[in-house]
Amino acid sequence: MRIRRKPWARPELEACEYFIDNPKELKNKWRSYFKNDNPIYLELGCGKGVFISEIAFKNPNINYIAIDIKSDVLGYARRYIESKYAEEGRNVENVLLTAYNIEQILDIFGEEDKIDRIYINFCNPWPKAKHKKRRLTHTKQLNLYKQFLKPEGEIYFKTDDDELYLATIKYFEESGFTILSKTDDLKEDEDNILTEHEIMFRGKGIKIKQILAKIN
Repeated sequence: MRIRRKPWARPELEACEYFIDNPKELKNKWRSYFKNDNPIYLELGCGKGVFISEIAFKNPNINYIAIDIKSDVLGYARRYIESKYAEEGRNVENVLLTAYNIEQILDIFGEEDKIDRIYINFCNPWPKAKHKKRRLTHTKQLNLYKQFLKPEGEIYFKTDDDELYLATIKYFEESGFTILSKTDDLKEDEDNILTEHEIMFRGKGIKIKQILAKIN
């Protein structure tokens, strides 16, 4: 996602109680930060936070960590989260935000973190052959996630890109995941939390693809 620098974003994040400025310090300690034993779900590439604000609000008994590479876009995510929780006068207690390069995910997550589920929504498809290893669903990346996912841990993946969808099926198989379900035309229902990209693509009549997989 390309986004212009937002001078307000960094100061707002620094004042945000649930923004983690140095996530390396929490490697193997994320569960203790939440101070409860609830499941932890991780969104990789959270963008402006439309998805994480909705799903975290609807599921107060699940802890959520949302990561994006740019703090500017996380400024929007913080605002969406604050607005959603303020509607019901609730404090934000089950969400953490942090900025980091997901290609180096093992810098900040370890096997003791025991993440229950990962969401990867509309990541960069990196269509050029020389860039495909940078995909968040590439076999190389999936093997990294396996190091901190719990046994039976799940990955939920959504995309608008046909080639990335088909390639990701192969990536899951190569890295030892079991595909629980897949569709090249995800229907809208109350259980499907929309991202900002999904809203845009559906408005253009583009079919949404989804894969659900778990560690064998």
